[in-house]
Amino acid sequence: MLIPLFIASALASATGTADLTIGQLTFSACELSRPKSSATTAALCAPFEVPENRDAPNGRKIALRLALIRAESGSPKSDIVVYLAGGPGQAATETYSGMAGALAPLNRTHHILLLDQRGTGGSHALKCAHADEEKDYDDEDENNAGVDHEIEQMQSELTDCLSKLDADPRFYTTSDAVRDLEDVREKLGKPQFDLVGVSYGTRMAQAYLRAHADGVRSVILDGVVPNEMIVGASFAGDLESALKLDFVNCNKSPECAKRFGDPYKTLYALRGKLRDSPSRVTIADPQTFQPIQRSVNESTLAGLVRLFAYSSETAALLPLSLDQAIHGNYAPLLGQSKLISGDLDVSITGGMELSVICAEDADLLKPTPEDADTILGNKVLEGIQAECKIWPHGTRPADFHTPLKSDKSILLLSGENDPVTPPANAELVLKNLPNGRHLIAKGQGHNVILRGCLPRLAAKFVDTLDAKKLDAACVDTLGPVPAFLDFNGAAP
Repeated sequence: MLIPLFIASALASATGTADLTIGQLTFSACELSRPKSSATTAALCAPFEVPENRDAPNGRKIALRLALIRAESGSPKSDIVVYLAGGPGQAATETYSGMAGALAPLNRTHHILLLDQRGTGGSHALKCAHADEEKDYDDEDENNAGVDHEIEQMQSELTDCLSKLDADPRFYTTSDAVRDLEDVREKLGKPQFDLVGVSYGTRMAQAYLRAHADGVRSVILDGVVPNEMIVGASFAGDLESALKLDFVNCNKSPECAKRFGDPYKTLYALRGKLRDSPSRVTIADPQTFQPIQRSVNESTLAGLVRLFAYSSETAALLPLSLDQAIHGNYAPLLGQSKLISGDLDVSITGGMELSVICAEDADLLKPTPEDADTILGNKVLEGIQAECKIWPHGTRPADFHTPLKSDKSILLLSGENDPVTPPANAELVLKNLPNGRHLIAKGQGHNVILRGCLPRLAAKFVDTLDAKKLDAACVDTLGPVPAFLDFNGAAP
């Protein structure tokens, strides 16, 4: 059915699909997809190209996916909110649907800019196909494969990936991405940005702020990675601290303590059991319900527990899941972790992650004796360094790891029980921010901007540019999810 042009134009404006020109960029209607989901988000997209090698501007070009979520207001504010995704390796356009609720109050009066960082999503993604983790295991020695064998297999996979990769991984660092984002700002007519960085996105936000302070109006850092932080160095200790905090939730509950005893001791008893006798178990796939086989060993347990600790909901399942596992039922641990890791596998672009970490952190990692006997141990560090021996990588600027110093208005957010970016990280950054403020969400894990009243506070902060005067009493109402006593919940 044909619609008169003036009616079509009105409908387009009402639904946010009309073209929008800002500066030199014209955005047209598009849909943003999310991996492993049929749901899409209506947006506006603009073509954008940059040199792969920034020092060879006339050389090879790569396309970046650039999208805009139009402001609900017909008269949006001139400053633009920029969502910087985590990982490293996540794409802003692919993870936006999970952040939409947090950014909704801001989106009423601000456009939201989404740029897939080079090497992720629709921006020349550095994808590496790894062995299918869902296969049945036929190798009788699979459970007893040593660390050296695992590293050799990993390095072999990376070598194979590199032979097929149509990219130079040396040019996919945070510093390269900062220059990409500034190119976008210049094409937009140099508006000021309100940066919202999540996890690794906080590193990107700080790097951009240091390089282009004139282009930044405000900053929100959620799950803070200080510039001083060597990614990977504190993983083992931070996880250990978070687990102890999580298990206090059970220890304080008479019903939980009576039912499960001390979950921390159970965790280490389970590790000892798996260290002596790795297992291969069959469970029902939590999505297809088909039987699948899984190897369970000491390393598997460490990875599972780390995944559970990221959110307060899954952390609440740990005492019950560990109790089930120590009695031989690994299905709760393995099933839930499959759901979590499956989402991560499709949202994290492994090649870009390596390009960042190998250039910026790997050479500074040093395994420590005090971490050796923790649940995570030093294996993650050893794995990173082994991968970086294979993966081509660039270099970091000399001042890359120097502390951020800024008088900009900056709001820092942390989860009290965050296993990877604990509140101490934000406190370290806050020391050099005279106009900064740090809010801690009690009992919460990694990334908290979606929790409770924090979306409203974030919007209020961006509007007022005064973090210190925010009435943040509502944050104190947050707390941990009560530990599950059975699979129906926490009630006795």
